[in-house]
Amino acid sequence: MRRITAGLCLVAGVVSFGVPPALSEDSLPAQSALVDQATLPDAIDLNGARPKADPSVLAPAADALPPSLEALVAPPSLALPDVPSQVRTHELRPLTLEEAIQLAEFNSPKLKAAATRVDQAKSSLRSAIAAWYPTVDLSASGLPEYFKSYSYRNPDFVPDRIVQRPTGQINPITGEEITRPVTRDGYNERYGREWRANVSLQVSWDLINPARVPQIAAARDRFERAGDAYLIALRDLRLEAQRAYFDLQRADAGVRIGQDSVKASLVSYRDSRARFNAGVNTKLDVLEAETQLARDRNTLTTNLRDQDQQRRNLARVLDLPQDVTPTAATPARPLGLWGPSLQESIVAAYNYREELDQLILDISINNSQANASLAAVQPVLSFVNSTSASRSEGQSGQPSISDIDMGDYNYGVQNSTALRASWRLFDGGRARAEYRRSKQAAEQSRFDFADLRDQIRYEVEQSFFGLRAAIQSIETTAIEVLSSKESLRLSQLRVQAGVGVQREVVNNQRDVTQAELKYARAINSYNTNLALLQRRTGLDALVACNAVSLPSTKPELDQPLIPIEPTPLKTACPSLATDGSSVDQTEGSPVQPLW
Repeated sequence: MRRITAGLCLVAGVVSFGVPPALSEDSLPAQSALVDQATLPDAIDLNGARPKADPSVLAPAADALPPSLEALVAPPSLALPDVPSQVRTHELRPLTLEEAIQLAEFNSPKLKAAATRVDQAKSSLRSAIAAWYPTVDLSASGLPEYFKSYSYRNPDFVPDRIVQRPTGQINPITGEEITRPVTRDGYNERYGREWRANVSLQVSWDLINPARVPQIAAARDRFERAGDAYLIALRDLRLEAQRAYFDLQRADAGVRIGQDSVKASLVSYRDSRARFNAGVNTKLDVLEAETQLARDRNTLTTNLRDQDQQRRNLARVLDLPQDVTPTAATPARPLGLWGPSLQESIVAAYNYREELDQLILDISINNSQANASLAAVQPVLSFVNSTSASRSEGQSGQPSISDIDMGDYNYGVQNSTALRASWRLFDGGRARAEYRRSKQAAEQSRFDFADLRDQIRYEVEQSFFGLRAAIQSIETTAIEVLSSKESLRLSQLRVQAGVGVQREVVNNQRDVTQAELKYARAINSYNTNLALLQRRTGLDALVACNAVSLPSTKPELDQPLIPIEPTPLKTACPSLATDGSSVDQTEGSPVQPLW
């Protein structure tokens, strides 16, 4: 026990000595003077008043799957299983992190919806640009139109008609029959039958339209904003897939740890029972071993539940077929080292975060809408040319249907050209009020920009500090795992030698389980913070961990063997750690320190 205590103290002393001084407030560099905030560059001057989305800053999403993953294509968007066999899991498919990200990019309905919104914004922009072109309208009132009419008039108001009545006498000079005028009642009924066709063609072109330019500018900014939203959705999707995969790896590690704990507790329980039956142990020792076995079984049950949940969560993110459940093909391990410093990460986040560009575009959109609002009380000048043609066959106004001659026809063509002007002189102040509202919205976007700027810095610092803490957690939990396992081994030897009690084994077994779970959580926290830094800075600045090369023979130690190796982990990558020294992190090294 004295050697164990001495070893733990030695490790604690080495770990305390190895903690970088940057973790204390005294190590912060003293600034002679604060930076004048008025001299900071303006975002609009840096990125422009209307920044464009730049897809080149981000690797494009996968548009095809390799043959090994073709069977994992997402089901149709409107597919809906209706029988239990369609949602029953038929395959557990191991996936690597790269395959999971690739499937998420190809299958995700969220990313497809974001791409569709980009197309919608593009169509809206094309619709706004059409305001520069003339409009041509063709209309027809009848192709053809059959017109039938009948009218009746009060006979008292119908004037009499004069008709020529034959007298039966012949004019000797002309040889024609002699007639004489006779007064008859007028026709108070009229009939009409006609076939008509009327066609009109109008060309209109707004020569002066004050609302046209700001509306097109706003549509263009909305298109760029939709492009930024797609890049944001792609970054968020990759982060979501990574976090779901890391959580599944943590759950798998928990199941493995739980199984090992149950096996160890079961062996301890059997040994305790055997010793009790042999009369060298007490009932209390058996009960303590049985209690620890129950705890470990409960831990395993909880971890199995978490594993099932994380598997289905990953299937949801990847939008896999309904009968496929993914599993993690690789165990959890550190992905690499973060190269940029904290200050470089913050500046990179300011440069690459599309959310800031979206707020700048919101300012431009609101300004354009303000100008469009004023256009409602400004003059509009239009050029209009109208051409119409008509044709009719038949007659109307005849005293009887038999008198209508359908062979009678007429047609005509008319054309007119004009400049039309419209100007609303008074609207009750509505246009001016809309202008002020849009300008106030633009000012709000400026305040939102400042708030988001502070939020982005906080998120980067939060991930950076979390990464730093995860490195320390990996270091300390690794020592805790080694020391707890050695303590368990020694306590088991003490019990077998008859100088220890079962309580020591139970406590040390519980410590081993908790230490291994803490180590798994530390690895998960490290990888998660790495993914968050990549998402929040837009950088892909990871230094990959090289494969660990272990010698085939155990090295000879100059110092006496102690239960715990008194060498702290200096990095999350074991291959970069050396005895008694840390990674060479100079200015010329690609690996920069975290503090």
